[in-house]
Amino acid sequence: MEKVTQLMTRLQQICSALGETAMSENAVLWNKLSTIVVVGGQSSGKSSVLEAVVGRDFLPRGTGIVTRRPLVLQLVKQDDADAQEFGEFGHNPGRKYTNFEEIRGEIEAETERLLKNMNGRVVSPDPIYLTVHSPNVPNLTMVDMPGELPSTSAAGLPWEPVQL
Repeated sequence: MEKVTQLMTRLQQICSALGETAMSENAVLWNKLSTIVVVGGQSSGKSSVLEAVVGRDFLPRGTGIVTRRPLVLQLVKQDDADAQEFGEFGHNPGRKYTNFEEIRGEIEAETERLLKNMNGRVVSPDPIYLTVHSPNVPNLTMVDMPGELPSTSAAGLPWEPVQL
């Protein structure tokens, strides 16, 4: 079973390298690979589920709408039990984040970077891609979705549903 899981992880990495992701319009192979999507209401604990699987606090926290873009989180189990844990973002390939507080900050910064140019939109369907390498995680891909929104934004502004 471990070999199958490693193969699935490798296939997902190849898809990403070729530009095919879960959000690609013509995603053929990616959509055939196993992924857990965490959905639910706003502030219902979706992000906490992902953090529990990773065993680290690294996702943005706050009140109101916190997860404002889908986070595609690929976990890659390292064979060396002493290997250093690190994260890599799809928008910043090659940079290894070993400080999980910096990962949180980068998620917040990347969210703001995109949304500030979207004419006041509260959430975006454009995902952030993060791969976490660790000896303490299973080979698994999960997606943290923004929560279901009430009829107005946290700031009291009307919003329109976003197709995610």
